[in-house]
Amino acid sequence: MRVAVAGGTGLIGTMVVAELTAAGHAPVVLSRSRGVDLTTGRGLAAALAGCDAVVDVTNVTTMSRKVSVDFFGAVARNLLAAGVAAGVDHVVVLSIVGVDEVDLGYYLGKREQEDLVANGPLPWTVLRATQFHEFPESLLGSGVGPFVPVPRMRSRPVAGIEVARALVDLVEKPAVGHARPIAGPEELWMADMARRYVRARGLRRVLVPIRLPGAAGRAMATGGLLPTGPFTQGVQTFAEHLERLAAARSA
Repeated sequence: MRVAVAGGTGLIGTMVVAELTAAGHAPVVLSRSRGVDLTTGRGLAAALAGCDAVVDVTNVTTMSRKVSVDFFGAVARNLLAAGVAAGVDHVVVLSIVGVDEVDLGYYLGKREQEDLVANGPLPWTVLRATQFHEFPESLLGSGVGPFVPVPRMRSRPVAGIEVARALVDLVEKPAVGHARPIAGPEELWMADMARRYVRARGLRRVLVPIRLPGAAGRAMATGGLLPTGPFTQGVQTFAEHLERLAAARSA
């Protein structure tokens, strides 16, 4: 099967591409580095020619509602329109557990993406996942000097590779709409995860737990990003993730 991967050069995208290849499929990476601009549609029609399905794992780093809604909205619209023209018969989208419970600007963009796909012209599947094990690392770039703000939030962190495998499994099957979400095997506070990551890396950072203001902050701190119903439980723990990082660095 020929499968286009939107955002195929990102964290999860590279894993999805590798898993598709291992499963005998032919992945097609959709990214600017491959001549495709998903926000404008440039190069998309040619890239989707002959593709059977699309996996959308695109991302944008922002807390702005406008930036997020504009980005995810444009990408979804372009993928759907080009997918119809190319004869694609399944679009699989990666989203976030609790995205409709927490009113952050970024999550509002993901809601826009989900709505467009769910009400669009192609058979669809949305997989919601909790935060990845790699999430604390991404927070370190938001600090000022050694000080790093860490949101007060409860999570069930999941291994990125397990999410990638779940996406590949879904793209091989008929569309199901909202699939059972995936979450990790244990509940952790994000600040604790960040402390453990910094300690394991031997970094010198001062982590500053903060509660975001308003209803969004309350929801994050009280479990709004945790699954509330049945979910697929990942296997790898955060401790095992840190062990693998240590092994990879010493190899």
